[in-house]
Amino acid sequence: MQSALMRIALALLVVALILQGYDGQMFEEWCIADEQTPDDELQRALDWACGRGGADCRKIQRGQPCYLPNTIRDHASYAFNNYYQKFKNKGATCYFNAAAMVTDLDPSHGSCKFEFTPDN
Repeated sequence: MQSALMRIALALLVVALILQGYDGQMFEEWCIADEQTPDDELQRALDWACGRGGADCRKIQRGQPCYLPNTIRDHASYAFNNYYQKFKNKGATCYFNAAAMVTDLDPSHGSCKFEFTPDN
């Protein structure tokens, strides 16, 4: 009887670890610019994210850690992710008029760190 209870407890522990992604965090997701989206559409979405959207775009300004590479796609990816992480627990999505997509690969590079906020 005691060994059966231990097996059940062990199985529940394994399931809990699997659901937590092994590292104590839920599955991590970032929001990035879709490679298929033309630059003019990315620019409009970037302008919205950094303006009315409320993303913090200071790190993609000249001299800041995420300024390089200085491309619309890279700057849009940073801004989209900043917005998504900031507001996803309030219902925001990673859509940006079909200019963005979710990835489970951390897009951080060099000193440019893309934030991740766990789901509530």
